[in-house]
This record gives sequence, structure tokens and C-alpha cells, in this order.
Amino acid sequence: MTRAPGGQGPTATPAPGTPRTRPPRTPRAVHLGPRSLLTLALVSAVGVAAFGWPFLAPPDSQVGSHTQDAPWLFAGLLVLLVAVVAASIAESGLGPKAVAMLGVLAATGAALRPIGAGTAGIEPMFFLMVLSGRVLGPGFGFVLGNVTMFASALLTGGVGPWMPFQMLAMGWFTMGAGLLPVPARAPGRTEVRILAAYGFLAAFAYGTAMNMAGWPFMGALASNIAFDPHAGVPANLARFVAYCLATSLGWDLGRALVTVVLTLTLGPALLRGLRRATRRAAFEAQVTFEGPEW
Repeated sequence: MTRAPGGQGPTATPAPGTPRTRPPRTPRAVHLGPRSLLTLALVSAVGVAAFGWPFLAPPDSQVGSHTQDAPWLFAGLLVLLVAVVAASIAESGLGPKAVAMLGVLAATGAALRPIGAGTAGIEPMFFLMVLSGRVLGPGFGFVLGNVTMFASALLTGGVGPWMPFQMLAMGWFTMGAGLLPVPARAPGRTEVRILAAYGFLAAFAYGTAMNMAGWPFMGALASNIAFDPHAGVPANLARFVAYCLATSLGWDLGRALVTVVLTLTLGPALLRGLRRATRRAAFEAQVTFEGPEW
């Protein structure tokens, strides 16, 4: 028995070995229903083909002769991405509270992105995406990643054929944080360390994906690290690894380290704030109308 604060009498202390009560589940602002999942699977399949076509097309195919046209062809991904967002919003019945939170987080992420523009890997928006996806779930995370990249492109003037690739990659990045397994009894610091480790790896994965999107279009440079449409997969894979090491390793490492540092230092407070906001918003609460009592 232990005495309760304020002298209000003893309170019962759980016996050793008694399982702890799992904390209340955080409400989900966006659910991925059957239609959303189907559209997301379609977008992801097309996205994988758009990112990895240099390793999927055989050397004797005619795809290599259209490397300069591919960015504009794959820019059609933007239409599919918008369809995913529309399907998620329509099927989940996204309310005004969720729309407001989506707008606030997307605007914050878009404002954070230009802070490190031109500086090696200082991109603080990534840690915000990780924590938001973790708290609000994969559906909200995918929508948030897409909207944030679209808003930041408008803010920085970075609109071009690369924007759909950035939107899809950031959607995957943020959605993955929401898909991380939740340890039943893990203390808060363990969760933050898991998120920091995920952010470190996902920052490199994002950079690698964007390298893969732009690498085939430097063929005119006739470099020994450029994509060779007439070479096989092993030779092009070696060229791609050399390209990543030579052009973006420092930037990706900086992004990953900044994400880890911000997650470990600001993560606990931001996680508590986001969870408190989502509980108060009560996204999943159903509105009912009762008649007057007589």
C-alpha cells in the first residue's frame, strides 16, 4: 500500500508480476479502407516501376532511347497520388479537425524544408514527418508526406518532373513510421530510439530513391558512373552505387544525422504534444443527435 498524494488515503500498489495496462490507443485521423489500399497499391507498383525501370528494362529494349522523355511520362504519377489522397479523404470521412491538423503539419513541414536549402543535409522536416506518421498512423502519414512535399515545392519554386517522385518517396517515408510495430511495454525512450533508428535508415532510403529517379538522365555526361542503357544489371548497379557515393553520400548522411539528433532531443515532447492533440480532437468519435428529454 502507498499513500496517495495530498493525504487522500492509501492506494493499492500492483502486485509484482501484474501486467501493466496498455496506454489508450491514439485515434487515427485517416483510415486506409479497401478502396484506399487498392489505390495505394497501384500507385506503389507504378512508383516502383518509375524509380527502378533502369534495372527492370533489358539492355536490348527500346526504353533506353527515351531516357530524356521519361521524367515527363512518369510525372503522370501525380494524378495517381492525388487519387490516393482523394480516396483516403473520401472513404475515411475526414473531418474538419483532421483537415486542420493536416494543414498545420504540412505547413510546418513545408516551412522547415527551406531552412537547410543549400546546406549539406540539414533538413529538419524529416523528423517531423517521422513523428507525425508514428502518432497519426500510416494513412494520415501517406497523405501528409504527399501534401507537405507539394506545399514545399510551391513554396520554394521546386515544381518540375521530379516533384511526383519526391511526393511518393516522402509518402512512403512517413507511412513507414506509422507501420512500425508498437512494443506493448516499451518505455518512452525506447520508442524514441526506434524512431531515431528508422529515421536514420529512411533518410538514406529517401536519398537513394531520389538518386534512382535522377540518375538515368545524366547519360549525356558520358561519365563512368552514368546509366548505360546497353549494359546489364550488374554493371549498372555498380555505376549507380558509385554515383550515390560520389554525389549524395554526404548529403544523405547529414540528413540522417539531423533526423536522429532532432528525434532524440525533441521527439519525446513532440510525441506527447501530438498524442494530446489527437486525443482532444477525437477523430474517431461518432457524432450522434438525441431527441429532447420529456
